Amino acid sequence: MRINSFPGKAFPLGASPNSKGVNFAIYASNATKVELCLFKTADDEIEYVKIDVVERSHNIWHCFIPHLKPGQLYGYRIHGPYEPENGLRFNPNKLLIDPYAKAISGVIDWHDSLFSYDVHSEDKDLSFSETDSAPFIPKSVVISNKFDWEDDCPPQTPYHNTVIYETHVKGFTKLHPDIPEEIRGSYAAMGHPATIKHLKKLGITAVELMPIHQFVADRHLVENGLTNYWGYNTIGFFAPDVRYASSGRLGEQVTEFKQMVKELHKAGIEVILDVVYNHTAEGNELGPMLSFKGIDNEGYYRLTEDKRHYMDYTGTGNTLNAYLPNVLRLIMDSLRYWITEMHVDGFRFDLASTLARELHEVNRLSAFFDIIHQDPVISQVKLIAEPWDVGEGGYQVGKFPQGWGEWNGKYRDCVRDYWRGENSTLAEFAMRFTGSADLYQDEQRNPTASINFITAHDGFTLNDLVTYNEKHNDANGEDNNDGESHNRSNNYGVEGPTDDEQINQIRAQQKRNFITTLFLSQGVPMLVAGDEISRTQGGNNNAYCQDNEISWLDWDNMDKDLLEFTSKMIKFRLKHPAFTRKRWFKGTQIRGVEDIAWFLPEGVQFSDEHWNHDFAKSLAVFINGRALRTRNDAGEAVIDDGFYVIFNAHWEPVNYILPDTLYGKTWTKIVDTAESEVGDEETYDAGSTIEVQGRSIIVLHHPVIYDQTYEGDS
Repeated sequence: MRINSFPGKAFPLGASPNSKGVNFAIYASNATKVELCLFKTADDEIEYVKIDVVERSHNIWHCFIPHLKPGQLYGYRIHGPYEPENGLRFNPNKLLIDPYAKAISGVIDWHDSLFSYDVHSEDKDLSFSETDSAPFIPKSVVISNKFDWEDDCPPQTPYHNTVIYETHVKGFTKLHPDIPEEIRGSYAAMGHPATIKHLKKLGITAVELMPIHQFVADRHLVENGLTNYWGYNTIGFFAPDVRYASSGRLGEQVTEFKQMVKELHKAGIEVILDVVYNHTAEGNELGPMLSFKGIDNEGYYRLTEDKRHYMDYTGTGNTLNAYLPNVLRLIMDSLRYWITEMHVDGFRFDLASTLARELHEVNRLSAFFDIIHQDPVISQVKLIAEPWDVGEGGYQVGKFPQGWGEWNGKYRDCVRDYWRGENSTLAEFAMRFTGSADLYQDEQRNPTASINFITAHDGFTLNDLVTYNEKHNDANGEDNNDGESHNRSNNYGVEGPTDDEQINQIRAQQKRNFITTLFLSQGVPMLVAGDEISRTQGGNNNAYCQDNEISWLDWDNMDKDLLEFTSKMIKFRLKHPAFTRKRWFKGTQIRGVEDIAWFLPEGVQFSDEHWNHDFAKSLAVFINGRALRTRNDAGEAVIDDGFYVIFNAHWEPVNYILPDTLYGKTWTKIVDTAESEVGDEETYDAGSTIEVQGRSIIVLHHPVIYDQTYEGDS
């Protein structure tokens, strides 16, 4: 079949339709020939036409094909040298996914032909495969960008008022009884009124979706009856994963994703994407050839001195080379696309330290950050780093530039240690509770640089954190050798569920302690989906391959008491600017009272000596709501109540003498984690004694008197 082809344009990259046809453009600097392959259906085993792309501008091959329309299926075959020892791996027998594909028609059907070499050869990747992979690889899809966004507007919630909810599109919705069964597990379900109702009840302002870029389920997992549930194995940086589409596979997934975003925005909820630009699903030299490896291996990946092999800072086999201009362009084009066309509100960058590596060392002033900082679109959304990778020097907590938030792993570790009764934690606990100034203040960053979390998708759930001492990952098929062994958890006497009421009471109380600590801490709190309803994974702390009831939220057995408690704590936080500060505490006095002060049980302030007591497990903090040193949008001074928060990680009760009248004449107890309720309770006079139960938090407040003049920004 003969189809007319015209030169077309080098930009934009990818497939761009207009009223006359479709423009195709692909970067392949080392290729000698590029063929565009067109398919009629997603199940076609061979292309119905193969078109030589002859135009080449700046290493971009391009053509325009008239009369083609959105929904057209396509792929590429790329010719060039097959010299793995020199980093060149061209093999035109392999159909390749367009790196700029906006939609992908299905998932990988694992077969030996998906590898560029003969997998049975003793020469491994130095051999050459002549088997056609087209029957086993999904096709790229031309899509239309037409969508009625109506008056969609990003919520633009300020960082200090943000509450992040990390969730999985399928895991959150798959078992939800109020969502129609035919759409459960999909983007449509994530935007369903039942989902939004739960998020609004909690007080969530932003959902952080685990990877929704098109990804690949590893072959060894599929062959063992498992899958890559989490999705940290990207192959399409522009394509919403087809698995989460309930409406179709030929571009409908794009429309469905957009509708989800529109519905969440209507509810005032932002959408943050967990993105994986550090590596791809093609693995190392023994991995499959699906896209980048066959298009321009040396032009996309970081290779070792022996170019047959890949640098692996990610633990997945390869590392994208963000030092190269074309890779930087790919990442930036992808980010802009998700912002401008898909209306997302921010990104969480998986293993972000990898992106900062220019040569070997992590360089926080790398081109990646420079480009983002000056980009007028990307720089204006929420940017969150997972500030580590698996390479040498990859732990970079506190080292990212201004404008970035960071998953604060030190916060997680410290808070877990404090509540399980470890020694020598008071000073660090105080630092983490107040925003981790030691990590961020010297870099001219604000407390909101710290994304605080107790749990994440990777590790124990909150319920399992207080239920198991050991990981129980047998279902993963790796003899329980995978996953973190040092979990900083405590089972309180019995491994796993128990009928012992005393142990269950301690566990429930500890969950409330973690929730309360998280939402009273300065910084940006992140809650993992299901922690508010005591979701369990049965002690599995690495459920990356479990697309089943181990990972899905069990709505029928939700912990309604914890849900209510969590909801009240979030709303309490958002009501009181004393806990959502935009500026650092200074320890200075405002009208004779410090903005923050730390107290011993005797009612006297901490001295340097007291911070060094290894055995101490209890402390109290006064937070002065009249010393926030900030204004609202109307230019008015922001003033809040005064708060006195008592933490007792000791297993026995501790009596606290309240400070003198300088800090407050009377105090009302509004939170006591020894109880499941949040609300006004007893009132106490200054200097009186209050008993704080073992392993509990008490929050007291006294109302502000609105006679405060603005104290300035300094």
